[in-house]
Amino acid sequence: MDLSNALWRKSGRSTNNGGACVELASMSETVVVRDSKDPDGPKLLIERRAFRALLSDLKR
Repeated sequence: MDLSNALWRKSGRSTNNGGACVELASMSETVVVRDSKDPDGPKLLIERRAFRALLSDLKR
């Protein structure tokens, strides 16, 4: 997947202490997650429907 035009957003829950930050990018039917300290490192691609289910579970 070409992520060169991805618009990355830092999680509002991320902290400045120790760099524990997560960034998200929305790409058509996929949400991409990366570690903001390592933007060229590995990325997690999650189907949008599965990502919504994950967020719902985390909120409970």
